[in-house]
Amino acid sequence: MRILLVNVPHPAIGSRIPDDHLPPLGLLAIGGPLIDDGHEVRLLDAEFGPLPTPAIVDEALGFAPDAVLFGHSGSTSGHPVIAEVAQAIATAIPRVLIIYGGVFPTYHWREILQQEPYVTAIVRGEGEETARRLMRALDRGRPLADIAGVAYREAGLPVATKPAPVIRDLDAYRIGWELIDHARYSYWGGLRAVVVQFSRGCPHLCNYCGQRGFWTRWRHRDPLRFARELARLSREHGVKVINFADENPTVSKKVWRVFLEALIAENVDLILVGSTRADDIVRDADILHLYRKAGWVRFLLGMESTDQRTLELIRKGAATTTDREAIRLMRQHGILSMATWVVGFEEETDRDHWRGLRQLLACDPDQIQMLYVTPHRWTPYFRLAAERRVIQTDRRRWDYKHQVLATRYMAPWRVLLWFKFTELVLQCRPRAIWRTYFQRDARLRHAMRWYTQMGRRVWPFEILNFLRDRLVRNGPTVVAFWGAPQDRDEESMSAVHRERLPGASNAA
Repeated sequence: MRILLVNVPHPAIGSRIPDDHLPPLGLLAIGGPLIDDGHEVRLLDAEFGPLPTPAIVDEALGFAPDAVLFGHSGSTSGHPVIAEVAQAIATAIPRVLIIYGGVFPTYHWREILQQEPYVTAIVRGEGEETARRLMRALDRGRPLADIAGVAYREAGLPVATKPAPVIRDLDAYRIGWELIDHARYSYWGGLRAVVVQFSRGCPHLCNYCGQRGFWTRWRHRDPLRFARELARLSREHGVKVINFADENPTVSKKVWRVFLEALIAENVDLILVGSTRADDIVRDADILHLYRKAGWVRFLLGMESTDQRTLELIRKGAATTTDREAIRLMRQHGILSMATWVVGFEEETDRDHWRGLRQLLACDPDQIQMLYVTPHRWTPYFRLAAERRVIQTDRRRWDYKHQVLATRYMAPWRVLLWFKFTELVLQCRPRAIWRTYFQRDARLRHAMRWYTQMGRRVWPFEILNFLRDRLVRNGPTVVAFWGAPQDRDEESMSAVHRERLPGASNAA
């Protein structure tokens, strides 16, 4: 089959503001196995430009695919764009198969199959093996009922097969790196870059996380093979920056140490950035020198809040003292800390924001990433937020960088004011300025300057978006806007069932 993988232009601020673009790892992870199965596969990355929908359709017509696959870019805010592009391609190429996978369609398969008749099938959960079996069945005209991990229509009604089994051996499926021109992708201020995954899943129980249940359980790649792959990308393709997409790659200290030592032995000059938990950093105090020697320059730490009540509410399982110690240890070993900070919880007041700012200053992170609380139907947190009022009904804005929920005691403009004030104080205090322009370590200085330059563009852009957006004064509740909670389906690859949605419209 001729298969076109489409990465649509994502509306999120993080995609539109930076000049750098990272390759779409989710689609490449599907592309490699499909190529190995003998399919003719091409990637259309519409992030470059970004390409408008008519141009994407023209590119698709030129390739004349049998099937078009939309992948992990199908997040909540990206779904409206995928729906528009998929419909346009299906109209232009009437017999084309439209396949959709990723986190959002894994859980919203019922609504998508009811409302979007041009979608042929949905891949639920991890897609490497499921996509192979699905495309093989479609190519040979076989029924889909026996393929685990898909949703489709049967007699006009949406149905889902049993969940696909967890992929235990992450090295069994290769990334289709040949689908991209590495020279086009960069990060960290124009340095050639890729996105990788050492592990999938996370053992922690944060109830707001939209990823934990999707991956079901924590697994990792072979640390020696993974180190060799990174070294090959560096030597053969000139890759300089490795951006880890893992939720928590450092879960196993033993395995992580093997990887670090293997990468050091490869003797390649790489810049590594990613996310982890503060308690893992503190646990690894005795091997942080290996982190730095392997190339780690920055870790994003999910602090979320310094208020212990809020941490307990969201089941973060962390303590503010651990956050402070992790930041201190990283600084001691020449690794930058970026703290994520979430606002918009229902009971927040001016006093909470002021206390949070003071505690952030005490933690002293190098960089700050401010986010707004954003509930997903398949997470336990959704039930806690179910009766809150929605103030942003444009689903393209549900990207963590726009206010979407009303707070009880504060108007949206006041929440925004605290949001931007916190950013301003953290990034413009004397310590941050010194680290940005005067610290001796050239790598850290470059990283701080690059992030500061991007922040100067994002900061006013978010304010302009707030002024332009039409926020709803008396909007629907979260449950009325999105539908009933789905937390029983959170672990997308564990419960075994085949579900039919009764009463669905036959018009689909």
